[in-house]
Amino acid sequence: MLCSPRGTGHTIRNSPSGTEGAGETSSGTYFGASRVPERAALSVPVCALGPLPGAPVRGIPGPRGQRTARDRAPPLPQHLLTCGGPCRSVACVSIWTSLEPSSATVDPGSTASVRLRLRNTGDVVDEYRFVPVGDVAPYTTVEPATVRLYPGTTGTVELTFAPPRTPDAAAGPTPFGVQVVPTEHPEATTVVEGNVTVTPFTEIRAELVPHTVKGRFRGRPKLAVDNLGNTKLTASITGADRSDELSYEIRPANVQIDPGRAAFVDAVLKPRQITWAGHKQQRPFSLAVRRSGSEPLAVDGNYVQRSVFPYWMMTLLGLLLALTITGVILWFAYQPNVTSVAQEKPQENAPSALPKPQAPEPTQQAPTQQPQEQQPQQPEKPADDKPAGNGGGGGGQPDDGMPVNRTKILIKNFTNGTCADLPTFEAKNGGPVHQSDCNNSPDDNQLWTLDKKFDHGGPNGAALFTIRNVKDNLCMDLPGKGGAPAAARVDEWACDGSKDDNQLWWVEKRTENRWWIHNFASGNMCLDSQDKDNEDRNLSVWHCQAEDQNNHQWLFTPH
Repeated sequence: MLCSPRGTGHTIRNSPSGTEGAGETSSGTYFGASRVPERAALSVPVCALGPLPGAPVRGIPGPRGQRTARDRAPPLPQHLLTCGGPCRSVACVSIWTSLEPSSATVDPGSTASVRLRLRNTGDVVDEYRFVPVGDVAPYTTVEPATVRLYPGTTGTVELTFAPPRTPDAAAGPTPFGVQVVPTEHPEATTVVEGNVTVTPFTEIRAELVPHTVKGRFRGRPKLAVDNLGNTKLTASITGADRSDELSYEIRPANVQIDPGRAAFVDAVLKPRQITWAGHKQQRPFSLAVRRSGSEPLAVDGNYVQRSVFPYWMMTLLGLLLALTITGVILWFAYQPNVTSVAQEKPQENAPSALPKPQAPEPTQQAPTQQPQEQQPQQPEKPADDKPAGNGGGGGGQPDDGMPVNRTKILIKNFTNGTCADLPTFEAKNGGPVHQSDCNNSPDDNQLWTLDKKFDHGGPNGAALFTIRNVKDNLCMDLPGKGGAPAAARVDEWACDGSKDDNQLWWVEKRTENRWWIHNFASGNMCLDSQDKDNEDRNLSVWHCQAEDQNNHQWLFTPH
């Protein structure tokens, strides 16, 4: 296409009969993109289509942008086209494109494709390069990347969208574009536009920091919530535990988290009951992230509740108390000795005549002291009632075979040095009896009393007794009534003391201070500690035998 010589123009006049060199439509007369008013003249620069440089019209084309000597185009008649400015030599470049379909929907982590069709409507061979543009350009690929087309031919490329399953792939419709760049004439670049919709997905991750918290009155864990989806997360945070032993303060209780962001939630755990003394308590809990229409995401944690007065402090206070009591006793015991010495000194300095008048006084007081000495002899006269006396003073070891110490005693295992204990201070039927480090404090629940029920009801005339906890007044028991099998757990129950139940025990002396404690209703099996170590665990009954571990030899230590 060659411009008219010397940039001459051409005048177009719009008349009712038509307009020369212009197109007429139902909406008016247009010249290119300009509407010509009726009966108005429009002066525009024109280009004449005349003899052009050689271009392939038929036959085999030569190199891109060049004609071959064969089948050159015949001279074309002149026609008027707008050049949009002063005339200059240009090449006739034109392209037709079609996006099929013009929109697509894709799930994050998968792919979707559309086709781009293009036709070379120009008169030269050209190669077209495709460049994705827009927000989804990083996830868009074009195959093939370039297409070479002859004039009048059509090519197809495929656009593939592959957004990742990450927060970067924003949900919702997003426009995209593809630049079609002709290699010979890059200034004639065309942009084909479409629309791709990325579907939403939700993915969250929660973590407790730290997993285990410790404290006497409260614990302060933090919950980190990450939004790994491509939509805004709206959720609420709640706390729970199986035993309902904790209360929860959560700040904030509701969160809104943008895609790819995280939020930290502060939680305060408060035990409903304070442990003043004893061992630390393990209290598992969980914090849950709840969303509408979805299953809650629970994160488990552990709260270790320490006692207000730790074990070492209780031991120290016990020693201080013992030292204080000992000092007070020694103080009062030492004072009378001082006064008695002070009374003897004036007697030594007194004249020897003083004892002489005192000599008749003992003779006068003797008759008064004799009835006093005869009064204690009166209760000694019923010495013939020894069976009644023995029944009341059953603490004697030769009488009933029971140990001398039987009131407020520690039942201590000879092998591992632990004592029979209760895991909690709550008195309830069926609670387990286990072993733990010995603590003879009256505030603890390791003190027991042997209550004799039958003088000679056991094997070989042994006395039968119940083992009652001093703190909660419940007795050592076995599950159910009647005999229990080996390895049955020892628990505690309201004291019965009858032979129909399995709360009766009898002892067998092994050495000077070691005893086997037999359960009368369960085949006389022994109270057992199961192993040599001193770990906290439940006590049970087992067959009495002289095994190497000797886990059923016990000491009765007074408080």
